[in-house]
Parts: sequence; C-alpha cells; structure tokens
Amino acid sequence: MLLWLAQFFQQDLGPLRIFNFITFRAVFATITAALIGLGFGPFVIRWLTRMKVGQAVRTYGPESHLAKHGTPTMGGVLIIISIGISTFLWCDFSNRLIWPVLVVTLGFGAVGWADDYRKVVHKDPEGMRSGEKYFWMSLIGVAAALYLAFSVSAPSTAKVWELFYAWVRSGFSMALPPKADLIVPFVKTISYPLGVWGFIALTYCVIVGTSNAVNFTDGLDGLAIMPTVMVGSALGLFAYLTGSATYSRYLFIPHIPGAGELLIFCGAMAGAGLAFLWWNAHPAQMFMGDVGALALGGALGTIAVIVRQEIVLFIMGGVFVAETLSVIIQVAWFKFTKRRYGVGRRVFKMAPLHHHFEQTGMKETKVVVRFWIVTMMLVLVGLSTLKLR
Repeated sequence: MLLWLAQFFQQDLGPLRIFNFITFRAVFATITAALIGLGFGPFVIRWLTRMKVGQAVRTYGPESHLAKHGTPTMGGVLIIISIGISTFLWCDFSNRLIWPVLVVTLGFGAVGWADDYRKVVHKDPEGMRSGEKYFWMSLIGVAAALYLAFSVSAPSTAKVWELFYAWVRSGFSMALPPKADLIVPFVKTISYPLGVWGFIALTYCVIVGTSNAVNFTDGLDGLAIMPTVMVGSALGLFAYLTGSATYSRYLFIPHIPGAGELLIFCGAMAGAGLAFLWWNAHPAQMFMGDVGALALGGALGTIAVIVRQEIVLFIMGGVFVAETLSVIIQVAWFKFTKRRYGVGRRVFKMAPLHHHFEQTGMKETKVVVRFWIVTMMLVLVGLSTLKLR
C-alpha cells in the first residue's frame, strides 16, 4: 500500500522514490512487524488467557513440561497478524509471487487454528485427526504447487496463464524451462529437469513437509521460532539475488523476475519471529501452537520453491529435518519390533529429538540454544552455496 502511495506522489515529492528500493522496504517491513509483535504481545497474551486457550500438555510427555499446563497457546496468531500487516504496508501486491506465499501462510495457519481450537476448547491434546489435517494441507499445497509451476517459469503475470493454457493444449505433456529444474547446490552445471508433474510433486512435498517439520520442532520454549527466523532471512537473501538479473548471472543461479519482492515477506517474518521470541523465551508466556508452526513452515517451503533452492532449504533447515526423521524412525521401529517381537522398542528415549536430549538430563534452555547454534552453522553452509560452485 505504501509503495502505491509513494509512486502516486513521487513526481511531486522526489524523496519518495526511495520506496522503489526493495532493500529499503524490507528493512522497514522487518521493523514494522517487530513493533507490532512487541506492542500487541501483551494484549494477545491477556486475550488468550481470558479465552482460556491454555496448552493441554500430553500426559506421556516429559514431566518437566507439566508446569507449562495452562500457558496460553495459539500465539502464532500474533505472528501471522504481524506478517500480514507489515507485508500489506510494504509489499508490491501486483507481484505474482507474493500471493502464493500469503495463501499458503494463511491457509496453513487456518488449518493450525482449527487444530489448536480442538485442543484447547475440546480439551483434546491430539487436536485435529491426522487424516483431516493432511487433506486440507494437501489441498492448499497442490493448488500452490500447480500455480507455482507456471508462475516460476513465466517472466510476468500475463505469461503465467499463457503458459498454463499451452500446457493444457499440449495434452499435459509440455516441458518447463531450465529455471524450473531441481538445482543441485555446490555444482553450477548440474540440474534435473522435472517437468510440470515432477515440479508439482516436488513442490507439494517441500511445502507440506516443511510445514510439518517446523510443527514437530515446536516443542520447547523458543526452539522453533529462532531457526525459522534464521532460515527465512537466508531465503530472503536468495530471493533478492534470484530476482536480480545481474546477481543471478554472476552467481550462476536461476533468474526469477519478481522474486526479489519476497525479501519484504521474509523481512516481515523475521521481525514477527523475533518479536514473538520476546514472549516465547523460557519460561514462555505463550506458545505459537499449530497455527503458527504450520503457517511458518509452509511459508519457508513455498519461498524455497520459488527461489529454486529446495535442497539448500533441506541443508539450512537441518534441525527441522532431524526432528522429523527422529519421529519417523521412532514410529517405524516401534511398529516393526512390535510386529516382529510382540513388544515395541524405541531408538530414542522420546521423539521428537529435542525430547530425547531432555530425557538424557540436558536442560531445556541448553537444548534450545544448541539447536540454534547448529541452525546458524547450517545456514552459513547454505549461504556458501551461492559462491562455492
């Protein structure tokens, strides 16, 4: 909105031309989201407390978590509001790539809201049943994947629909341009053509998988939000460079016209995340809940697909990956041994992985900080792929 107003008046007020710079708007989107999160945090905490939406702690979880029973959850609403308002103020909404990110963020946030609502209102610690949750997430994920297959490949908004109609007329067998290939990091000459169906399948897996991975990680005070901020900020840099014809040519990365505008969204996400951490730091005054975790994870996955850095997201989000794998391994091994020996056995003391470290006697705050340090190192490795090719 502010960009439109600045462009309307910039002929009379020359200094308003600074609004045309993505970096300027990204900085102030970050500041705006942070101020909204810090300013409205106490009101949201009081509102959630008044609505009695306290966290229902699972009885089979760590005993130390029983003290968290009743802490306001669904605080992810504050994150989504902060991101939404900041993005609305500073973003260019004529950009074709900002919309799928917003739709996925809000859509997954709505699914998370329904899940949290059942947990806190119906007092069901398990919330929405997995089949129902995955149905709605899959519906949003497939729709976003279908749109991104052509919006990433097209040079402009007008060309998106032309490319889609060409695909239909080809009998759904048309190939996509090289910029839509799966990029292999650290190597500048290797990429794998996906085609439309391959692109849709990969995009769906990245968006839904990342969303659930962040949700698995959200189990300790501040554990999920800081890695989200760091990975999101790094993806913002990728978006800015990918959207520049000069930088993308120099760094041998795909040039996606319009991708630079995602830096504003990433800045807003970073600002909102840091503000939320103010209230979520141990001992947490509120939890983000599924409404925040699913939304943020979906946003990260969508941005990674747009900037063609799915594998780099896998590297930078290594903590999210490890948490998810720990759950998969634990469940699979338990079911296998129960079927084989009659008694289920466990690989970890408890899953997700952060609970395993808690069960070994490590303090919650130490687990959180160490996971932050690991994420910081992995983000640096991810950023190094820009030059090490």
